[in-house]
Amino acid sequence: MLVIVLPTSCNKDFQEINTNPNTSPRVRPSSLLAPALTKVVTYNMSRSQRITNELMQVTVNMGDGDGRIFRYEVRATEADYMWNNLYVQLRNFRDIYEFAEELNQQQYMAVAQICEAWIFSILTDIYGDIPYTEALQGKNLNHVLPVFDKQQDIYPALFANLEEANTLLSALGTNASLSKESDPLFGGELRKWRQFGNSLYLRLALRLAHKPELNSSQIITKIIDVEPLRYPIMNGNDDSAILRWTGSAPYVSPFATWRPADWYFPKLTNFFIDNLSERSDPRLAVWAAAVNGDYFGIPSGYPVGQPPVAGSALNTNLMSEALLGNIMNYAELQFILAEAALKGWISAQSPQAYYERGAISAISLWGLEAPSFYLTSDLNVWKDSYTTEQKMEMIHILKYYSLFFTDMQSWFEFRRTGYPKLPIRSGHLNDGRMPSRLNYPVYVQSANRENYQQAVQEQGPDNINTLVWWQKP
Repeated sequence: MLVIVLPTSCNKDFQEINTNPNTSPRVRPSSLLAPALTKVVTYNMSRSQRITNELMQVTVNMGDGDGRIFRYEVRATEADYMWNNLYVQLRNFRDIYEFAEELNQQQYMAVAQICEAWIFSILTDIYGDIPYTEALQGKNLNHVLPVFDKQQDIYPALFANLEEANTLLSALGTNASLSKESDPLFGGELRKWRQFGNSLYLRLALRLAHKPELNSSQIITKIIDVEPLRYPIMNGNDDSAILRWTGSAPYVSPFATWRPADWYFPKLTNFFIDNLSERSDPRLAVWAAAVNGDYFGIPSGYPVGQPPVAGSALNTNLMSEALLGNIMNYAELQFILAEAALKGWISAQSPQAYYERGAISAISLWGLEAPSFYLTSDLNVWKDSYTTEQKMEMIHILKYYSLFFTDMQSWFEFRRTGYPKLPIRSGHLNDGRMPSRLNYPVYVQSANRENYQQAVQEQGPDNINTLVWWQKP
């Protein structure tokens, strides 16, 4: 049996399942939502620490053994984790939608649609073509060997999910809400769910905006310039989609149980530290641990067999930091809009206005204040005379920091844009090429062999260098 058809699972640490024995033994939407959300954020944080940080030159897990991800050497087994875990939670969100439909709980239907779009987008951006239309039908329709859908067909379906969610939420009265206990993200506020769904819509539309086939740049124009009242988006940091770890069960950061020695082992890179230091960015002292009163990193891709002197590591305070449960924040949205304005897809405000708002919001989210000169310093100041390439680098270096510990988003964005410009050194393997995807889990090759082979035939060889559809020219 494939993992993508496993039955619904529920975290036992959460409150007892709220069911009515006289009607149905199924888990009610209000009981299933919080465990599913918490699990997905936990999985995303794990791979952000292990994979994204290494590929995107946040950290270096020093050593010269096999499978050093910072060297662009990715073991085939790395692919299993997200595939296995996210598909199980997708089945939970589908259960939420289907049972909520039976109960006429449109608010839970909408939330489930938003979460499905969020999770499926992560999966397809990791692997490319994936099971979608038949992926969650094993329990009901016995589709245990699902076909792989093409990425160019998956994204329009995700857009349709987000459109449906926005329509459902817009039709509900102002008194409608979720159970506060069921919603660790927004405390039951449907307004914020609607804003998150439409902001996510912009993230995904931007990812494809360079591909003329789907005209997704027109989606961005529609949401921002044409029908902004129909598509409300995040208005500030308070609207950010963050599962904030409280420190009380079940909302305890997955890193809180780590040994400090294990947390300290990966060292921060000089790319990550120097860009913050040169901008006098106050997040440096929150994110990094000083060494003898100083912050310094090591080069990612240092020569094999020539380990540098170990420098700063991630601050141990981050092990229990509430903000590491980030799904999508307001600053990221502003940088999305800055790029969209730069490319002429929206005109509501200037790219500079979005860029500057994103820069300041990204810092204030952490309870910090940007230096008075932050936006006028040589590295951050926006000048109309700069080339588009210079402006894209400015947007994306700060967007990179706004995506700190946000699943694999900074890796996706680098693959889409090539920004920020990461230094490539002799110790980077794979001919210095950033991996373009993860391979499919090894067991899928035998368990669903026919559909796997068809996917490989259409997408390309099952390795880290095959481009997914939105990366192809």
